[in-house]
Amino acid sequence: MTQHATSNTELLQRKNAATPRGVGVMCDFYADRALNAELWDVEGRRFIDFAAGIAVLNTGHRHPKLLEAMRAQMERFTHTAYQIVPYASYVELAERINAITPGAHAKKTALFSTGAEAVENAIKIARAATGRSAVIAFSGAFHGRTMMGMALTGKVAPYKLGFGPFPGEIYHAPFPTALHGVSSEDALAAVAGLFKSDVDPRRVAAIIIEPVQGEGGFYAAPAEFMRGLRQLCDEHGILLIADEVQSGFARTGKLFAMEHYDVLPDLMTMAKSLAGGMPLAAVCGRAEIMDAPAPGGLGGTYAGNPIAVASALAVLDVIAEENLVARGARLGQQLKDQLNELRSAIPAIGEVRGPGAMVAVEFVQPGSSKPDAEFAKRVQNHALQNGLLLLTCGSYGNVIRFLFPLTIQDNVMDEALQILTAALRQA
Repeated sequence: MTQHATSNTELLQRKNAATPRGVGVMCDFYADRALNAELWDVEGRRFIDFAAGIAVLNTGHRHPKLLEAMRAQMERFTHTAYQIVPYASYVELAERINAITPGAHAKKTALFSTGAEAVENAIKIARAATGRSAVIAFSGAFHGRTMMGMALTGKVAPYKLGFGPFPGEIYHAPFPTALHGVSSEDALAAVAGLFKSDVDPRRVAAIIIEPVQGEGGFYAAPAEFMRGLRQLCDEHGILLIADEVQSGFARTGKLFAMEHYDVLPDLMTMAKSLAGGMPLAAVCGRAEIMDAPAPGGLGGTYAGNPIAVASALAVLDVIAEENLVARGARLGQQLKDQLNELRSAIPAIGEVRGPGAMVAVEFVQPGSSKPDAEFAKRVQNHALQNGLLLLTCGSYGNVIRFLFPLTIQDNVMDEALQILTAALRQA
């Protein structure tokens, strides 16, 4: 029998007794219900949700079209395991992803359950297609908490502490960040340097990159850097994997962040907002590459769960019907304008950046580019005390990222910006 608690304090004590400390939890309150961009805790306090389940809720909490689609599927069946008894909705979602991802070439899509699982399978597919084993990733990258995901991730604490050894033949190069003095030219030279000092390019199966780094701080890869990577990949027969787990589904002012570039990836990973809160992920790529693994080489018991697939099909409808690509771009610009207006009054603001609604503000010690994580923490705490949920990120924890649902009502957005402004001034 489920125990219903009405006290955050009681739940915190039970959580500490029943669950391990390795599952870090940011908030000291417990969710009771949520709708669109608002969330209420078990004591009835209201919060505006600018975390959105870590970029999962681009279509908001409990969108009625998603609920309707899931209910309809639950009336039919909840699980068969697609590899045992397939169903039409999986095929339909694969067709739609193939059609909406960048590039007119023939594509195929496989469904999984989590972003980390999508990344793992993209590496498996790349290795099967090329007959090579090495992979290059970037500093500041986040690709998941599985063993391969951790190996690819370019941040030690907290993700890698105490968990090694990691899979071999993973190499890291610096990600271009102008604020910290790393140009596209520097970063491309570093990749070329790996070929001189660490790994024969003919051993490299793939280069994996987030077009806009998520956990790393919402740095967008410059266009010339993405072009340079594509050129290196073409020259050496390497596959380019775009990890769009956090940047996908209208977050960047395009349906996918790779649409901001004039080059195409060979494989793409996606998850998070794909199914609006249900666990679903996908790998989409060139048809001939996707067909490299033998039958049985890909899959998973829950991969492409029918309820999650129903939700994902509804997500794609909602993004189109509510024009969330354009809405995200407008709301993101509103936020960036507000933050830029505050720069003269708040010298700790080092940079405001990000395409579309994938916006971040980086805090530095005034007059320098030295990270100021304490300032970011104070802003986050002030905002939380006043009912606005914010996430930090970045290699130094000095960046606040904004992941509001793209469906947020205008008046709720305005209220959130007032709370944010006050938090910045108080910090």
